Amino acid sequence: MIPALGLGLVVGIVLGVVGGGGSIIAVPALVYGVGMSPAQAIPTSLLVVGVSSLAALLPRIREGLNWPVIALVGGAGIPAAWAGAAVGKLLDPTILMLAFAVIMVAAGIRMLSKPRETDGSCSTGPNRAFRSCAPKAVGVGLLVGFLTGLLGVGGGFLITPALTILLGLRMKQAVGTSLAIIVVNSAAGFSAHAAGYTIDWATTLAFAVPAILGSLVAARFARHLKDKHIRISFAVLIFAVAAWVTAGTVTA
Repeated sequence: MIPALGLGLVVGIVLGVVGGGGSIIAVPALVYGVGMSPAQAIPTSLLVVGVSSLAALLPRIREGLNWPVIALVGGAGIPAAWAGAAVGKLLDPTILMLAFAVIMVAAGIRMLSKPRETDGSCSTGPNRAFRSCAPKAVGVGLLVGFLTGLLGVGGGFLITPALTILLGLRMKQAVGTSLAIIVVNSAAGFSAHAAGYTIDWATTLAFAVPAILGSLVAARFARHLKDKHIRISFAVLIFAVAAWVTAGTVTA
């Protein structure tokens, strides 16, 4: 129970600061730290991360969210999450965890890339420039949604880099927008995995309560951090967890 409390707090802090990435800790933490099987950890992670993301989102609503991007990315992600969950049930858990680590490294490398200096077309309202961004937003939604269902992640560790690098959103706007998309993706992914899943309420609550509290506190603290520091910290965390997942999978 103690590991669940501590690891849940870490998940919430990450969600509150960077608008994603909590699930890349949640799944490995539930598997290697709490002792769940991947089949149990995936829906539990989606439930905890979805609720924690909603809590972290509330303080950021007044800062402004990109609602058209949320609708496009989130809407495309719902059917993709169902498809990813169907594929994931056919694969060996070891393959899933190693794929998890590879994707984390790729996302971390992209987060270290120099961000765009100007806003992209997706950072504007529903005008001609935004219409040119819509296909990219839908493509991001399909990719992230599929990985949400496949790996049991909210997708924030991919959504945040995609929003900043591919769609041209500023980091601070991308964080809030990412949290909203994570809520949608987590709900879709959880519904896909819900059949035959029984919630372990003691472990889930021990993980979820500190995650929610941590996300609320961290979201307020993150307002005072610079984008560069957020990106670098996020990338370092991703690399560390990728190494943890790889070591745990190989030695299992």
